[in-house]
Amino acid sequence: MFRPPPGKPRYILKIQLVAHGREWPNFAHTAHSPQETMPTQTISDFNDSELTVLHAINEADAGGPRLTQRYLAGRAGVSLGMANILLRRFAERGWVKLTKLSSKSVRYALTPSGIGELAQRTAGYFNRASRSAELYRDRLETFALNAKRAGTITIVLFGMSEVEFLLAYVCERHDIVFVKSVDLDKARKLARRSGALLLVSEKEAMPSLASDYTGEGCVPEESLALILAGIS
Repeated sequence: MFRPPPGKPRYILKIQLVAHGREWPNFAHTAHSPQETMPTQTISDFNDSELTVLHAINEADAGGPRLTQRYLAGRAGVSLGMANILLRRFAERGWVKLTKLSSKSVRYALTPSGIGELAQRTAGYFNRASRSAELYRDRLETFALNAKRAGTITIVLFGMSEVEFLLAYVCERHDIVFVKSVDLDKARKLARRSGALLLVSEKEAMPSLASDYTGEGCVPEESLALILAGIS
């Protein structure tokens, strides 16, 4: 076990993984400085990063952009060091072949095993996405039905949303007018109409509308993030 030299302080950092809605045990890690930190990353995020890197390598084989570790890191949203770790991991597993072209240039190519892994992971990704879409659709459907029973005839979406197409589908299905705006003032104005409800995108912070409009001008508001999470 590593022990720091006499007189050197020892700091323990905790690495925490989250998977399937539960926390895994903490693991201790020795560091030399209190400024060192270890970010929390979910297993799902890690798997998505691996899939993104595999796709980027496959695209380069098909005539895409020239690959560098810096490009792969930016594409996958990971650090340069993590990109290097992923590439070494892929090479060890036989998914990627590394060919040194010069002292500063390396060519990355998927092996037949790597292509098979990419196909399997892509199918798994779309299966997960499909299940999520069904879950979100059901929650949006419940929300829309409850809103309609309460007298809502128009839903105004403020901001950009990944599930906008599901919301539009649900509104059309239940004869609710669906409008959207990325302009908060315009969204507020639309939502002040009789029977209108303002829905704030999961990508936007909830504005304090009630403090701006009171009495007859009060704007009913809901958070799309809470609805998708099954909380609202």
